[in-house]
Amino acid sequence: MSASPGAPDAAAQISGLIFAVLLVNEADCIIEANPAAEELLGRSAGKLTTMELGEAIVIDDERLRESLTKRDAQMIVRGIAISTGQGGRRVNITSSPMHSHPGWRVVTLSELGQEGNDGDDEERVELRAPAVLAHEIKNPLSAIRGASQLIARRASERDRPLATMIEGEVDRIAQLIDRMQQLGSRSSVQTGPCNLHEAIRNAMATVRAGRDDGCELVEEFDPSLPPVEADQGALEQVLINLLANACDACSNVEDARVSVRTRFVSGLVFSAIRLGKATRLPIEITVTDPGPGLPSHLRDHAFEPFVSGKPHGQGLGLALVRKLLRDMGGRIAHERDERAGLTHFRINLAVADRKPS
Repeated sequence: MSASPGAPDAAAQISGLIFAVLLVNEADCIIEANPAAEELLGRSAGKLTTMELGEAIVIDDERLRESLTKRDAQMIVRGIAISTGQGGRRVNITSSPMHSHPGWRVVTLSELGQEGNDGDDEERVELRAPAVLAHEIKNPLSAIRGASQLIARRASERDRPLATMIEGEVDRIAQLIDRMQQLGSRSSVQTGPCNLHEAIRNAMATVRAGRDDGCELVEEFDPSLPPVEADQGALEQVLINLLANACDACSNVEDARVSVRTRFVSGLVFSAIRLGKATRLPIEITVTDPGPGLPSHLRDHAFEPFVSGKPHGQGLGLALVRKLLRDMGGRIAHERDERAGLTHFRINLAVADRKPS
């Protein structure tokens, strides 16, 4: 089938793809890289074309690393952890040999959830199941709470604390269930122009008001940033969660300072799928703390439900953070800098189409 007059050529089509494409020769050298590859791997096309594939994409799993060196075999791998010039990523990788050029192949990479909604839908199914269960639990919980209040009024002075404890535990479980339902919610988020620094300062004020541990919250703002596309209430909830976690993480660090940095990411622009189209996410918020970070075995699972590095953590906070940001068309990533002893949580958001009214 021939291209219609004026249709973009193959190079233009590949440049427009939202997933990374690398052309690799028989010596495993990268010959061409599209813009999405530059974004994902954190290096310019000029730099990538001076590297071998194994230098640009570092895979810890030895078996998978060996599979990627097989030039004449097709390969599809999902959810693999890699290291790039932009830090750690979890990606899907394909390797397709070019039979017209023996030894040559096309390698594609896409971050989880980028190739449509399959991964996201699967995650939502997993989250909706506990949400449905939570709904069924709340009715008997209300009955138990009411009964405990009735018992407290009729109980002796000696037994009243027991009834009060039952009521308190019911309230704690109800709060946990509310968060589970938030994770499973499919309600849409209404976004609009949002003053980024106002949202951050509101979140900082809330966290400061609720703590007395002396953890210092530091602003490192770029005042020239434009409004972002977000729901301000949801964004503040995200930031409160990240700031509170950061303060908890460095509770044993003397003179702890948690910094919040904002910047426009020039030369490195992420893409996410929102409403069926690619969206550029150049506004970055980084929350940094000097705590010990998550245990190494949990770092690849930081945003999964019911995963927590805290002794009594529920593992819902970061999962909810990721859901809220995805609903706003944004993204979040976690990075540990062992050399500096710092943990970074990076949020990326889109620039608003219009100024706030």
